[in-house]
Amino acid sequence: MAKSSYFTTTTAIVTLLVLLLPKSYCSVPKEDIDLLEFPLNLEYLEAEFFLYGSLGVGLDTVAPNLTKGGPTPIGGQLAILDSVTRDVILQFALQEVGHLRAIQSVVEGFPRPLLNLSAATFAQVIDSAVGKKLNPPFDPYASGLHFLIASYLVPYVGLTGYVGANAKLQGPDSRRLVAGLLGVESGQDAVIRALLYERALEVVHPYGITVAEFTNRISILRNNLGGEGVKDEGLLVPPADGAEGRISGNVLAGDPNSVAYDRTPEEILRIVYGSGSEKIPGGIYPNGGNGNIAKSHLPK
Repeated sequence: MAKSSYFTTTTAIVTLLVLLLPKSYCSVPKEDIDLLEFPLNLEYLEAEFFLYGSLGVGLDTVAPNLTKGGPTPIGGQLAILDSVTRDVILQFALQEVGHLRAIQSVVEGFPRPLLNLSAATFAQVIDSAVGKKLNPPFDPYASGLHFLIASYLVPYVGLTGYVGANAKLQGPDSRRLVAGLLGVESGQDAVIRALLYERALEVVHPYGITVAEFTNRISILRNNLGGEGVKDEGLLVPPADGAEGRISGNVLAGDPNSVAYDRTPEEILRIVYGSGSEKIPGGIYPNGGNGNIAKSHLPK
């Protein structure tokens, strides 16, 4: 089967399945609504990035009803992926579609914010992480390894947000939803980290930087932007910082007791805006996030 026919058929099947899946509803306390809606900002990003990377199309094609009329992302494209990586990323993409539906089944939600998924945007993030302008610019769509390194940027931020939100939620249905979302987000992050860990010492051509060093630099950048200390760790750390202070391999990030770190919505906005401030949008979110929490920090 020709490649174009394969992607057309796959996209059609995915769209049909998405449209046929049922909705479910449950009530949540009023004080939980904003905390449940805020993660939609990241779920939209993950869904779009993984859909474009694996299929070359986004929610506008696969599940237009879930966008709530938000603007089409900028710059998303089909990545050059090997068959295993493409399969994994497509699974992630469809899981994120489910996450959007799950959240929108319990709260009203909001339109998809404008997302800039262009290679140039990711190149700027990577340049900030490594402390210099890479030549040629880092392109997340150029190969499976590049896409996995770029994917390292995505689910982990969301999972720390879910950890932070869970303790603040009042309703059992709210906590159950967030626990379920957290479980899958953590799994996605673990798969990405494991795939990269296998290649931790591989030097990424033509930059002369190993895979592990890319992850370490990205984690340091996120810690700096978040502004609340160490809540992020790369794949290789000093043994004293590894599990039980005894090992440098760090396939899963965690605190000294190997418990997941937490982040507030404000920390997350500082990171995903790339500005270090929840009041200054940019990067992947040129106009900022949507929902009451994100908008409360933007100029009226």
